This record gives sequence, C-alpha cells and structure tokens, in this order.
Amino acid sequence: MAANGEPTTTTFSLLLLARLSASLVAILVLTWALYFTTSFLPQTLSQQDLIYSVLHPLLMVIGFILISGEAILVHRWLPGSRKKKKWVHLWLQGVALASGIFGIWTKFQGTQGVVANFYSLHSWMGLLCVSLFGAQWLMGFLSFWHRGEVRMSRMRVLPWHVFLGLYTYGLAVITAETGLLEKLTFLQTKGVVLKRCNEAMIVNGLGLWLAMLCGLVILTAVSPKRYQSIPTTKVAYSDSKCLTS
Repeated sequence: MAANGEPTTTTFSLLLLARLSASLVAILVLTWALYFTTSFLPQTLSQQDLIYSVLHPLLMVIGFILISGEAILVHRWLPGSRKKKKWVHLWLQGVALASGIFGIWTKFQGTQGVVANFYSLHSWMGLLCVSLFGAQWLMGFLSFWHRGEVRMSRMRVLPWHVFLGLYTYGLAVITAETGLLEKLTFLQTKGVVLKRCNEAMIVNGLGLWLAMLCGLVILTAVSPKRYQSIPTTKVAYSDSKCLTS
C-alpha cells in the first residue's frame, strides 16, 4: 500500500489479475453446472436431487472459494479504518462459511444418504476444510472483535490467524481440484463424457484457473504493503577524516 492508503502499482496489478481469474472461474463453473446439466443428473432422476447436485459446485466454488478469497484481499484494497476492514473481512468470511456448510449439506440430501457421499478423499478433505474454516472464523472473531482482548494477545494470535487463513484457503482449492478430478473421471468411466469434448475442456480449464487464482490471492496477501525506502547515508568530508551520518 502507498503512504496515502492507495494500492501500489504492483498490488493493483495483482488485484486486477486475481479479479479477472475469479471472474473466469465463476463463468466456467456456472457454464458447467447450468449448461451441462445431464452430467449432474442423479440416478434417481429426481428434480430435487438434480438441484442439490448442481448447487454443490456453485456454492463451494463461488460461495466458498471466491468469496473467501475476496475476504483475504480486503485489507489490500478497501480504504478506511482498520476496524472497517476487519468488519468487512469477518462478514465476507461468514458468508463463505455459510456457503461451505450449505454446500456440504446439499450432498447429504440425496436419497442415498450421508454414507454414500462420505467415501472419497474429496469428501474427507471437504469436511476437514470447512471445519478448519469454522474454527478459524471463530478464532478471528474472538481475537479481533472481543473487547476484552488486550493488544498483546492480538499480536500473538495474528501470525497464526494469517497462516491458518491462507492454509485453509489453499486447502479449499485443493479440495475443489480433487472434486473436479473425481467427477470428470467418474463421468468418463461411465461413458457420459468423452475424454475430448467441450465439457472436459471446461472442467480442466476450471481446475487450471482455480490453481492460478489461488497463487494470485496468496501472493497478493503476502506481498509487502509498501516499498521500504533504502536509508541514505550522508557523508561529510573534512580536512582530516570522513564522517558519516
């Protein structure tokens, strides 16, 4: 950030690239879930099960990953006081958490029940990720919004809060990648989707851009807020010696 609170050129460029990547991810997942609905038809062919099946990728990618990524970037672009930034950050993370919980809930609403949807690495990682995210949100709320917390306690918690936030965000993207791979492999094994077709290109492109978005969000979050100026050394010369200050 610049001295006046405005993003530096580098930060602005990273934010722009992250927003473009997020927009492309949203377009790809919407196209996949709403246009190729036959790939989400459950065995029961129930309209309610179809809605739950389509809602799952939309909520987990757009609601959970994209919104939580935007919450991470709030401190890089939002003007105003730190209290305002923290409030917006907490609110966006709360929306992302609600989307993640509801997204997992949709997978447990099928006629096959909970056990049928709790067998793969993707499902185990998803539950772990949302659980960590919920604990992280609660820790952030207690540490930064509870008036009884002293400043030194907040300073001790902050590095762990940042680390766990970025770790959970990266874990969410990896979980989505395993879900995309699992879904596409299943469809291709069943012969529903060909190995080379438009839908396969969309799903693979979605995975690539999710990985790109993850890198941009984390890079923007950890990049220096401002360029530190190199201290200048003043040299004073005299007849007998050289003095520096």
